[in-house]
Amino acid sequence: MPQIYLYIFIMAAVSYLIRVLPLTLIRKEIKNKSVRSFLFYVPYVTLSVMTFPAILEATNSVWSGLLALAVGVALAWRGKSLFQVAVFSCLAVFIIEFFL
Repeated sequence: MPQIYLYIFIMAAVSYLIRVLPLTLIRKEIKNKSVRSFLFYVPYVTLSVMTFPAILEATNSVWSGLLALAVGVALAWRGKSLFQVAVFSCLAVFIIEFFL
């Protein structure tokens, strides 16, 4: 049981260092366009990486999740509201799950 405290301390230290080191090492404005664009897209990529597997695994079948994803992307691409995208994606899952 004492090892759990060591594990928690190591996780806390790593999390702290990841957040503090960039603040202490980089004091000037970042002028490199590649680094700036990389840092700009990091939050979107992180959100996508967490959301995409959840979409596919939230249903009974990967295929219904994939269909819901396709429906959602198509409707969002056409400029539909978030409510409409969510409703039609849920309907796609319901219909596919009902018939399979």
